[in-house]
Amino acid sequence: MHAPRFLVLACALLGIALLPACHQVHLEIREGVGEIVIPDDLFSVTPIGENKVLAAGYWGSIYLSDDGGESWLKADTGTRKLIYDIAMADEQRGWAVGQVGLVMRTEDGGRTWTTQSTPKDDDQVHLFSIQALDANTAWAVGEWGTRIVTRDGGKTWEDRSLTIDQEHPQFVWLSIPDQERVRAGEPVFEDVGLVDIYCLPQKTDYCWIIGEFAYLFRTEDGGETWEKGQILSGTEVPTVDFGYNDITIEEPDFDRVREFASSIVDQQHLNIAIFPYASDREVREFGKSDDPFPLFDIIEARTQEIVAAVEDAGVNTDRIRRRSAPPWDYEDFLEDDPEFLNRYLDGVKAEAPRVDVEIAQNPYLFTVRFADEQAGYISGLGGVVLRSDDGGRIWRYEDIGRKAAIFSVHPFDANDAVIVGEKGIARSTADGGKTWTQIEGFPEIFTFVRDVSFLPGKPLGYAVGQNGMVLRSDDAGVSWRQVFPKPESEATEVASH
Repeated sequence: MHAPRFLVLACALLGIALLPACHQVHLEIREGVGEIVIPDDLFSVTPIGENKVLAAGYWGSIYLSDDGGESWLKADTGTRKLIYDIAMADEQRGWAVGQVGLVMRTEDGGRTWTTQSTPKDDDQVHLFSIQALDANTAWAVGEWGTRIVTRDGGKTWEDRSLTIDQEHPQFVWLSIPDQERVRAGEPVFEDVGLVDIYCLPQKTDYCWIIGEFAYLFRTEDGGETWEKGQILSGTEVPTVDFGYNDITIEEPDFDRVREFASSIVDQQHLNIAIFPYASDREVREFGKSDDPFPLFDIIEARTQEIVAAVEDAGVNTDRIRRRSAPPWDYEDFLEDDPEFLNRYLDGVKAEAPRVDVEIAQNPYLFTVRFADEQAGYISGLGGVVLRSDDGGRIWRYEDIGRKAAIFSVHPFDANDAVIVGEKGIARSTADGGKTWTQIEGFPEIFTFVRDVSFLPGKPLGYAVGQNGMVLRSDDAGVSWRQVFPKPESEATEVASH
């Protein structure tokens, strides 16, 4: 299994140590003192009491503080794998997940951990997030569409991962052996990373999952059924009409497509999808089962006309998604799938010839959090912040005025929320995401802040990030202070005494 694209991109562009190859230093504890000697990156923080908090990061490191982050003890994890997330069902019982399928359970508040087996052990997939619904029930998500659930405290795990069938867009891109497995009814998993899962603390049947390529899911029944969410771009998208057997775009249509593409050229999280259609008459006359290539030529030519307009606006080719591309090698599929060509022809058939041009959402999403059953936020790469007012069915972009990666978000209610990200970015909103302001008093740092989390229903929260940094807020994110490593002034004062 390869590392998911969003992690590779984060390492390459942001210097974020999310994979072992990016960094080799690790946190250590001075014997008998409980002090972090060599600060390193922390990826997750989980407050579980008024002064008790857990943090996780490199080389199997989990750290426990009983004094609000002032000092830390290193837990006994028994692993050197990077740990991405911790979820506690209560102050004693919970789970942690990490690299190559790592799942661990604690029964003593995070001091010791025991590895658990899951159906993903052999696949070696990275697990990025876990959510505990109660002491027995938890969901974990990760790369290759991984969704696994336990209902017996982790003794057994059920695989609910995303799979590919013959109708799935990824099917035609599978290797021949994988296509054979799909036809035989064997599971073949989607090549998509599911990055985060969140459930409401008091209503755990309400959960949300996010991932690469704007994958959004919601459930109101604890994960028995999942519904896909949708992101609205707010950008009008044109439809281009063609005449019978016509492959040339008219100049006004060319200009409309170019203008549309120009409006999103700087929004790197938005791609452009092109859907070509042929009329029923064209399909009958040019798409004959013994020679469909004349129809393929028409569809390809119309698509290229749209591509030319989009590229003329400055949109890179790698942001163009060509849907319903002609299957020039269709004969290779017919022996195993006799209806392959007919399905394609039915899929491109319309009342009249046209090409639809649509927004293809492509944001890398990091964190999803909800204040209640309706109001939620998502943070992502490139300054992406999404807001939903209907429980995650529909999402809209919020403008935070920055293009920096936003790694984590925490909403307190329908109006108030905080976000943190790279280069020490920390902003808050008091009007439901309409405006965002820099948090006063947040340390002026130029490292990344990877996670922010508050004790449910309380104003106490923590933020963690690069170089072992731990920040604490006691007033719902209005003000913050660095509790570890100690600021130089505090460290000097302590040393003098």
